[in-house]
Amino acid sequence: MIDWHIVCDFDGTITRTDVIDSILQRFADPSWEAIEDEWLAGDIGSRECLSRQLSLVKATPTELLGFFDSIEIDPDFPDFVDHVIGLGASLEVVSDGIEQGIARILARNYVSLLPILANRLRQLDHDSWRIDFPHASDACRAAAGNCKCKSTPNARRVLVIGDGQSDMCVAATADFVFAKDRLAEHCERNGITYARFDSFAELPALLALLPNASAANATSFSTETLNSETQELFHHV
Repeated sequence: MIDWHIVCDFDGTITRTDVIDSILQRFADPSWEAIEDEWLAGDIGSRECLSRQLSLVKATPTELLGFFDSIEIDPDFPDFVDHVIGLGASLEVVSDGIEQGIARILARNYVSLLPILANRLRQLDHDSWRIDFPHASDACRAAAGNCKCKSTPNARRVLVIGDGQSDMCVAATADFVFAKDRLAEHCERNGITYARFDSFAELPALLALLPNASAANATSFSTETLNSETQELFHHV
């Protein structure tokens, strides 16, 4: 695994729920949903979507911190982090969510040393906020707040782990993808080689097969050394 760099999504992948959506449901004017529909339809990028939505949030810092402390993660994620670091891979949490929330949630679950690339929340007054995009790119094809393609090093194989729309662009250029939910459906529709998963507990077995993978979105793993049981772990076109 020393040649692999892992780009791991946060909302809905490491966490059980989408943190941004949960913040909006709890603290924002209901008009955020119409903005969400525009994004899902592809009419706007996530940068515009998040800017407009976060401007609708009314919450004090204490309320937001208390909310972050209520978020649960996949309980097998900390062990997964230890496992991949032990294998020599590098891992970054790359998210179109909120950096401060991600850092607090991970630290509460004893995951505190991972690089985090995400958007940053800025306080305007006692209960109003804006969101900044330090990892955006004007060249981003998805007009994302965080251009995840920027986080993929040219000299290493790239594994993407994700669940949704913000992962779709980078998944198309990755060497392999571990996907669930909407990202798995996207990979299926677009011929992107992937393995479906539901929990981080499943991933060590899948990681063990990665060194046999051909780079640059090959259509399948090498099957010469795989038995029928391990082949069933993969669900790809």
